[in-house]
Amino acid sequence: MNLWTIWQVSLSIALLTVSDTRTLAEDRSGDALLARLSTAGHRLIDRALVPDDRYRIRAAVSQWIADPAVQVVISSGGTGLTGRDGTPEAVAPLLDKTIEGFGELFRVLSFETIGTSSLQSRCLAGVANGTVIFVLPGSIDAVQTAWDRLIAAQLDATTKPCNLVQLLPRLQEV
Repeated sequence: MNLWTIWQVSLSIALLTVSDTRTLAEDRSGDALLARLSTAGHRLIDRALVPDDRYRIRAAVSQWIADPAVQVVISSGGTGLTGRDGTPEAVAPLLDKTIEGFGELFRVLSFETIGTSSLQSRCLAGVANGTVIFVLPGSIDAVQTAWDRLIAAQLDATTKPCNLVQLLPRLQEV
């Protein structure tokens, strides 16, 4: 048995796509996230698509936050500036704590490929009821950048000096 096998922790992840125009069959961003989490050894526990509706988004995420089997929720879509984009507003009130650095780092990384358009990204991350939550833009480039350059390492128990996996058992401490 190699050291990777010893340290690998498989997490249960739920994926939410927020879109008024896509179906799950057309969800390339969700498919990219699914492929990446599977390759990393994690498990898809649930997947859903909801329209850009603040209350439908909040209901889906709330259901997963309340489920002790779900350790991580990743949403994509609905983070823009149009009138229908409301994923950050739907999810932010559910968070017990925000991970401020996630959005900041994501925008820095996005700047490398999309320039100043990155300032329109309203992605965020946080913790609610012991569940880690990531809210991503819906483009394929955005989800690939977020997973490949930020999320994968934080959901890897071998990442040093620290990672979100090692914090999971302590997220509900009082």
